[in-house]
Amino acid sequence: MQGLVTVFGGSGFIGNQVTRALARAGYRIRVAVRRPGLGYKLPLMGDVGQVEVVQANLRNPASIGRALDGAEACVNLVGLLYETGRQRFAGLHAEGAKEIAAACAARGITRLVQMSALGADPNSLSKYARTKAEGEAAVRKLAPQAVILRPSVVFGVDDQFFNRFAALASLLPVMPLPGGGATRFQPVFVGDLAAAVVAAVRDPAAAGKTFEIGGPEVYTYRQIIEMTLAQIQKSRPLLSLPWPLAKLVGRVGDLQAKLLPFAPVLTSDQVELLRKDSVVDPKAPGLKALGVTEPVAAEAIISTYLYRYRRGGQFAGATVVSGSEA
Repeated sequence: MQGLVTVFGGSGFIGNQVTRALARAGYRIRVAVRRPGLGYKLPLMGDVGQVEVVQANLRNPASIGRALDGAEACVNLVGLLYETGRQRFAGLHAEGAKEIAAACAARGITRLVQMSALGADPNSLSKYARTKAEGEAAVRKLAPQAVILRPSVVFGVDDQFFNRFAALASLLPVMPLPGGGATRFQPVFVGDLAAAVVAAVRDPAAAGKTFEIGGPEVYTYRQIIEMTLAQIQKSRPLLSLPWPLAKLVGRVGDLQAKLLPFAPVLTSDQVELLRKDSVVDPKAPGLKALGVTEPVAAEAIISTYLYRYRRGGQFAGATVVSGSEA
């Protein structure tokens, strides 16, 4: 069995698949999470004793150090989709990444994989994108050999993308399209992203590079909504939402995130993100450079889990219904 890899944020949607992929590659994995109870399934991802779960909080440098003691490599997957309570973009994306990189440097750990995002930009109006860029800069300064991965939106069984749209279509009489739905995405399958993480950990040639990670197809927001509606066999009018109105909806979502224990439909920061395409630069190294030569398209996967939103679930007929313009 190979050396120990510490994975921060391993109890989430991406973290589960990264842990599984590392275990299959023969590594021992220490998954560091803020609430260890949420990682109760993780030891099942490998052989007996191959995966352990420990407590760590990025606001507590001592706990970061303990999680890294004895590790040969580190993967930082910690991220937020929206701010709530004490969980803030700056504290996790920027300061948290900095603390992890500093702790790795202090222990001589040079194999560090930092999960960022497409659109990371120090000048962005989005706090999410801005703090992701700040985290990248901090990691590059403290751990120049680190590998930075910038994925587009990630899909899979437990995603917060297609599942979110399907859930909204089950509740709302219309499907809003911020900015008319022209924003483009290049969704990447979580299994392909996990394979890229494993390659980044073990391939010396990846050291010090930044990879932009996207799937084989590019879709507009409108196309993604239409694809989701077809899969769940629901018909909903598509309502174009001008940016000023989308921003207003986002502010309502900001308030919801502060007061309610479930995810908002849309936040004002997410509106800013939607103003910019999430598509890889064709000149940047990507999945192919990390050995993933046949990435999976969304159409091949989403039917395996979106059926649960149909009337009748997996036993529903095969009739396909799409959206109509409002």
